[in-house]
Amino acid sequence: MARLPRLVVPHQAHHIIQRGADRRVIFHDDEDRQAFLQWLRAATKQFNVAIHAYVLMPNHLHLLATPSDETGLARMMQWIGRHYVPYFNKKYGRFGTLWQGRYRATVIDSEQYFLICSQYIELNPVRAGLCLQPLDFHWSSYAHHIGVASDPLVTDHMLYWALSNTPFGREAAYRALVQEAISSEIVTELSNTTLKGWALGSSKFKAQLEKEAQRRVSPKRKGRPYLDATKRESAQDAP
Repeated sequence: MARLPRLVVPHQAHHIIQRGADRRVIFHDDEDRQAFLQWLRAATKQFNVAIHAYVLMPNHLHLLATPSDETGLARMMQWIGRHYVPYFNKKYGRFGTLWQGRYRATVIDSEQYFLICSQYIELNPVRAGLCLQPLDFHWSSYAHHIGVASDPLVTDHMLYWALSNTPFGREAAYRALVQEAISSEIVTELSNTTLKGWALGSSKFKAQLEKEAQRRVSPKRKGRPYLDATKRESAQDAP
């Protein structure tokens, strides 16, 4: 079955995952992370993409981003790859691709999932056992969101601003939000929809996306052909 084109919706938040090939390390040290962030900042300006949350894990990365057009995300990720991969290969004496295929992305229903997705991203190091608290991991947007350090890469989303009328209130509210546990079901849903490229949101949200994009944005329901066949048989047997 042919793979559907990646769904990108301008001015809508997207969750992005990029993994190392065979889940190999893509950031060995702080110099690697600094270099990647430098190119990411340059790319966001060049291609008009707003980054709302991020984390750089040893063998993969997550971004929560809003593009201003349909091509910005792809051009941003390609541009970063053209700079970071040669840097990485030269530094470590390797050749070939660094990434595990193309990056994965999903459009998210911001009203329902934006803050949860941001929380999910910044808690990644804790779930992976790299630290006990998200603030202990220095390569994410968490410190920015709780007011410990200003991050020039991060563009605050309107839903973050809506947490409170004051910076102190927003930072405290966000800290409290991240301290809440995310269910394993939500973690699985966020990961699976992104890796498979399906939209994440309410039925109404996905129906509107399908109407606008003129394509499926979620998987077909399992068992539907059987149910349809049953209905046809019932209709044929009806008097």
